[in-house]
Amino acid sequence: APASGRRDRCRRQGTPCRASSNAIVSPTLCQAPSAPTVSQADVRGTTTAMLDLIAFAFQCDLTRVATFMIHNGRSDYTYNFLGLSSGHHDLSHHGGKADKLASLAIIDRWEVDQFAYLLRKLKSIQEPDGTVLDNSLVFFSSEVEDGNTHSHDNMPILLGGRGGKKLNAGRHLKYAGAPPVANLFLTMLNTLGVAAPSFGNSTGLMTDLS
Repeated sequence: APASGRRDRCRRQGTPCRASSNAIVSPTLCQAPSAPTVSQADVRGTTTAMLDLIAFAFQCDLTRVATFMIHNGRSDYTYNFLGLSSGHHDLSHHGGKADKLASLAIIDRWEVDQFAYLLRKLKSIQEPDGTVLDNSLVFFSSEVEDGNTHSHDNMPILLGGRGGKKLNAGRHLKYAGAPPVANLFLTMLNTLGVAAPSFGNSTGLMTDLS
């Protein structure tokens, strides 16, 4: 089915959306894998398992939209394996304290590493017209720009993939005038074949992405 026949909303952390492609997949590659044996309490293991599942589902064309959030926005999970002893939510209300900001940077780096892991998985899957990553858009961000102020300005966003080779990757873009993030979501939809006239409080397409 074309991308326009699938769900048309891509707006969560770690959200890959895939364009229509002419994938030819060997049945042997799409046999159901064994269930992961990791505990739900193991955030490293469960995150890897979920990202592997997304890549597998895209490879076998079982879905073209997936969303994944490591924890909810108010989670106070403690990343002991990163050498931290305070909860994430507590750290996010940093009050400008250097030690809390340093701890947040450690968590941020780990989360971006997981994003990069998914991109590598998608890039490793070949299709007749490129890779699954070439034919996807993967949105990575947060609910707020800064947990201390709950600001929604100057949102940090990473966008992976090329949406069917329609977007130019490998760039850092900074926008003046505070355009709404909904403009990016609208652009993603249209890039993937969903001819939506608007999305939320969007004001137009981000044509400089192509």
